[in-house]
Parts: sequence; C-alpha cells; structure tokens
Amino acid sequence: MTKSVEVAGKTIGEGHPVYIIGEIGINHNGDVEVAKKLIDAAVLAGCDAVKFQKRTPELCVPQHQRNVMRETPWGTMSYLDYRHKVEFGEAEYRVIEEYCKNKNITWFASCWDTPSVEFMEQFEPACYKIASAALTDHDLLMAHRKTGRPIIISTGMSTLNEIDLAIDLLKESPLLIAHCTSSYPCPPHELNLRMIQTLKDRYGVPVGYSGHEVGLQTTMAAVALGACFVERHITLDRAMWGSDHAASVEPWGLMRLVRDIRVIERGLGDGVKKVYDSELPIIARLRKSA
Repeated sequence: MTKSVEVAGKTIGEGHPVYIIGEIGINHNGDVEVAKKLIDAAVLAGCDAVKFQKRTPELCVPQHQRNVMRETPWGTMSYLDYRHKVEFGEAEYRVIEEYCKNKNITWFASCWDTPSVEFMEQFEPACYKIASAALTDHDLLMAHRKTGRPIIISTGMSTLNEIDLAIDLLKESPLLIAHCTSSYPCPPHELNLRMIQTLKDRYGVPVGYSGHEVGLQTTMAAVALGACFVERHITLDRAMWGSDHAASVEPWGLMRLVRDIRVIERGLGDGVKKVYDSELPIIARLRKSA
C-alpha cells in the first residue's frame, strides 16, 4: 500500500492539493439535464471530480421492499419501480461521459453490485468508490479489485475489524480510505473527525473525508485535520424531493467550500519553523538587540 494514489493524472496524498469530489449520487432524480447542471456547479466551484451511484435494482432492493408503494414526483409507484426511475443506463452515462470530458472534470461512480461494476467498466472510470453499506460485501470488493483501478472505500457504520478485513482484501489495489459516519444528516457530535488521523496511522494510505452533515465548517475542519480528499453530496436545491438532498451542499455553498479548502491547505504550511521575508521589516522596526 502506498502513501499516495494517482487518479486521472492528479496525485492524492500528503503534500498534494486536497482532491475535492462533488457527489451527485442520485440527486439528479433520474434527469440527465439535472445531472448536467450539477456537473456545471462542480466545475464552477473548482471540484476535481463528480461521482454518481450505480445499482441493479433487482439485486439491491430487498424482496420485502419491492412492492411497497411510494409517493414520488412521478406519482405513486412501487419502490422497485422508483429505483428503476432514478437509475441511469448506458445512454445516459454516455451523455455524462461526453459532458464531463467537454467540461474537463473527472467522473466515476459507486457501484452497489457486481453487474454494476461490469457495466461501469465500459467507461474505463478513473477510480471506483465503495459505499459504506457495501464495505462488508466481500464478493463486491473482489469484483472491484479485479478491475485494477484505484478504489476509495467509505467506512461509515463499520467497525475497525470490518475495515481491516476489507483492507486485507484490497491491499493489492491502489487504495484510499474515506472516514465517514452514515447518518443523513449527521449531527456534529457523531462526526468524530479525529478518526482521520487514526485511519492514517493504522493503514498508511491516503485518508479523506466523506461528509453528510449540514453546513461546511466541519468539512473544512476535516481538511485541517489532514484529510487528503473530501467528498460532499451536492444538489441544486436542498428542498428538492429525494433522500439525499437535505444533507447536500447547494452550488453557492460548494463554491465557498472549495474556496475555503484551498485557503486552509495553503495556510497549513509544512510545519518547519522559519522567518519569512515579510517579517524582516517588522524585526528591524520592533526587535531589540540581545
């Protein structure tokens, strides 16, 4: 395992700029035009990448939930039909691939089942993200490992033992770890940002932060505590219909987040004490000789 990982020509790790991911997930609500607007927001803010989610509904929706009726913007439908409604297929991802290429932004996805990994391979993604919910699905982890691509694993709702097992399975892959708490939205007292350093010390790979909180302050704090990459859900409007919008960041908030992360990483410095040229006139004016 290595201290840094390259994703689409950018190095993620200590001493490199924080890699910022705008998670679109399913906040496009099944609409490619909404997805394009979210990509535009990520580009305008200065994100390095956007991330989607890919599922095979028949594999990911439990049998007892499939026929549960749900009120949606498209009318009342079964939960399985709803999952199909918000799922992009090849045609939509071809549009996304071309759009991101034209906008010069990297895109990739979290795959929730093995057929979804096989589906995504046709697009040769820069990396994959394994969602917290899938961390203990060892068959899925092996399917990701076989691709040979960089893998980000998210660690929400996981014990250290479960993380150890996942890391052991993926140790031959270019690997990154995201500290995460899987509450939507997550209250500040459950964020436990000091886990970023714990994960760094334990595994020796680039560690980042995947946040689901309301607000921006604690995501910025994650950077100050050493996160090499940051992921936040993004939305056009937090009041939009859907499960993830309330814990997402709107375009103007995303712009502030990226701006402030860049200021923070410049302000952190290298930890080596020095006297700066800008201080020399102050020394001459205020210091007394010994």
